Amino acid sequence: MTPGAREEPSADPPEVREGGEGRQHSSLSSVRNAARVLKEFSYGRREIGVTELSRRLGIGKSTAHRLLHTLAEERLLERDPHTGAYRLGLAMYELGSVVSAHTDLHEACSPVMDQLRNATRETVQVAVLDGREVVYVERRESPEALRLFGRVGHRNQAHCTSTGKVLLAFLPPPDLEAVLADWTLTAQTPHTITDMQRLRAQLAAVRQQGWAEQVNETEMGAASIAAPIRNGLGTVVAALSIAGPVQRMSGESLRRMSRPLLEAAGGISRRMGFRDAGPRTALTGSS
Repeated sequence: MTPGAREEPSADPPEVREGGEGRQHSSLSSVRNAARVLKEFSYGRREIGVTELSRRLGIGKSTAHRLLHTLAEERLLERDPHTGAYRLGLAMYELGSVVSAHTDLHEACSPVMDQLRNATRETVQVAVLDGREVVYVERRESPEALRLFGRVGHRNQAHCTSTGKVLLAFLPPPDLEAVLADWTLTAQTPHTITDMQRLRAQLAAVRQQGWAEQVNETEMGAASIAAPIRNGLGTVVAALSIAGPVQRMSGESLRRMSRPLLEAAGGISRRMGFRDAGPRTALTGSS
């Protein structure tokens, strides 16, 4: 701002509201106005200009311009250079696609996970990749008294989890190289893979056999096996796993679960729109 210049009164004063138990919660009116801007495009308007937006929201033209300009800088909106009007940008499409994908994944997973949990009597989870971590987005608890404890939203390192190994293994090669570059593999137990060449070899094996396993790598006494979930384009978007104590899941007992696991992962993938040449199985849920 130029020294001595007078700034227009800010449109960003905090709005204070009473919360539960007498606590004060504040929200920025600029954020509220930005949300109102985006919502204007939900009423069948493909484009909107500064003057019209100012009138509809009851704010000054300079404030409307700043809001539109800032949202355009963040790719949430884009400006038509010929008309000067604004429309929804690519970032909004990308965010909408993420919401749609998560909704589709939840709906596709639910009945199949229930069947798999009932068939194996072990904990069943679905995870997605976030950088070098996996995030568990769906979970069905084992009915057994001795089981693993966790929660939806929990994160863990990808290199020591069966879901993480699956999601890493099926990344496009350039994406995988970007993730592996300069990654120091930390040990969570004495069994965690910390050597990059060993991890690469294991990921190659996962791609070959179609599933991954871990025993005592994430935590002592825990084991799991995971398989990929694909969308309609064939892209691996999540991983389905069966997890339990090593007393019940190790060696051949763990590997015997690969068949129902692959059937279930295939069932979820088909519900996501994937069409493969393999035979259909019982664990497909309703289509």
